[in-house]
Amino acid sequence: QLQASGGGLAQAGGSLRLSCAASSRSVSTYVMGWFRQAPGKERELLAHITWSTGGTFYADSVKGRFTVSRDNAKNTVYLQMNNLKPEDTAVYYCAADYSIARIQRGIASDWGQGTLVTVSS
Repeated sequence: QLQASGGGLAQAGGSLRLSCAASSRSVSTYVMGWFRQAPGKERELLAHITWSTGGTFYADSVKGRFTVSRDNAKNTVYLQMNNLKPEDTAVYYCAADYSIARIQRGIASDWGQGTLVTVSS
């Protein structure tokens, strides 16, 4: 199971850090992804990271502003969000899967409950 936290209200240009705690790690949670969904929009993949190597991927929309990291000892993945913009307002989800290709297609074996991020201008 995944538990996401850290959402809230931020001003444009500000920062927030999201956390996603996994109850356990296994082959089925090889890769952890962060997604978001804004009202009226499709869910968007933002970034992903593998537990084993820490290899990362970023969507162009967040590259240079968001950083994904993991703490293997705590079974927790983070999404550091800097220079936030009003268009970053969305519900943010973490997800886990055994396949990077599936995460890239928005498919995951487990999803967190979502945490709301609101960025005011």
